[in-house]
Amino acid sequence: MQPDFENSAFLDYQNLAVFPTATSDVLANLLVAFICGLMLSIIYRLTYRGPSYSVTFVNSLVLLSIIAAIVIMVIGNNIARAFGLVGAMSIIRFRTAIRDTMDLVFIFLSLALGMACGVGLNAVALTGSLLAGLVVIALTFTNFGAPRKRHYLLQVVYHASDQHDLTKPIMRYCSSLKLVSLKNIGLEDLTESNYHVTLKNSKLTEELVRTLRQTHGVQQVNVFFDEDDFNPPTI
Repeated sequence: MQPDFENSAFLDYQNLAVFPTATSDVLANLLVAFICGLMLSIIYRLTYRGPSYSVTFVNSLVLLSIIAAIVIMVIGNNIARAFGLVGAMSIIRFRTAIRDTMDLVFIFLSLALGMACGVGLNAVALTGSLLAGLVVIALTFTNFGAPRKRHYLLQVVYHASDQHDLTKPIMRYCSSLKLVSLKNIGLEDLTESNYHVTLKNSKLTEELVRTLRQTHGVQQVNVFFDEDDFNPPTI
């Protein structure tokens, strides 16, 4: 009798109406998923600091929330549908590389909000999107986790035949200086020096480059930032 009881309990679970079936409920869930995805995409646009902005990725955040909600409503509490969907999705191969860790976070957040909408937890989805958005905005605009000191790579190219003491003009703007490499380049007896430096004030970067460029014999000065969202000034 025990197996029959378990089978009947399983069938009762399969027939439970815990997911929305009415057209109005389905449309409401999809609308909330769209709103949450749209909010997420706007927050992503406001807080993005990476090297390559992708319009398709922003649009995909909106669609991911809607797709996740549809998938959850289709599966419902039917285990057969769940396994069938896993088999169908295994055919798809996602080969797009995620460049930024935050992009992956936004993808998971979009899927989570869509899943919440799919089961009818619209309040959870809206509250979660608002709270997560506020956290992302606060972390971005307060530079939370950023290093207190910004390190740079300073590259100076000059004629090796001239006597140069670049330490003094560099130390006027830097609190630390470390020679990384020194090599000859080209056919004009040029020397390339690379330094790891820590600026006293990051706003004086252009003044440092201009001062070194005005030094006799210096041909080129480059400053490379550690952050990806800056372009190295070249004079």
